[in-house]
Amino acid sequence: MPDPIEKVSIVISKGSLDGVYPGLIMANGARAEGIDVNLFFTFFGLDAIHKARHEHIKLATVGNPGLHLATWLGGVPGVSTVMTRYMNHKMEALDIPSIPEFVEMIADTGAGLYACKASVDMFGLTEGDFIEQLKDIITVGEFYEMAAGGQIIFT
Repeated sequence: MPDPIEKVSIVISKGSLDGVYPGLIMANGARAEGIDVNLFFTFFGLDAIHKARHEHIKLATVGNPGLHLATWLGGVPGVSTVMTRYMNHKMEALDIPSIPEFVEMIADTGAGLYACKASVDMFGLTEGDFIEQLKDIITVGEFYEMAAGGQIIFT
């Protein structure tokens, strides 16, 4: 029998519903199993922890082959908004919290939330731009130190 997973570090790099939710769902599931979790938000994944943006994350319709017909219409104004509302409605029906609620809930379970320093600097952001649950802004090297001995998941 393999050794149980004791720690995961999840990298969230996309700023769309379909880019953020998988990492949050995996983090929540890991915490429910007693696994230590750190979330590392980089590039557009920073939107999930950005005060002004985390409530306005949309579904990526252009270039998302999983949406089938909506992909063809993805560039038409309003399609992304309609598909985002549709997906939010489906998730509400399954009792899946909104991104801000989910992030807060996961942080409350003891998971660490970290922003990538290079991305923060690249976008001209500061610690004040982020939600209060953010533990720190760290370098990739610091992330690897923190992740040592565990599993790294890139969503």
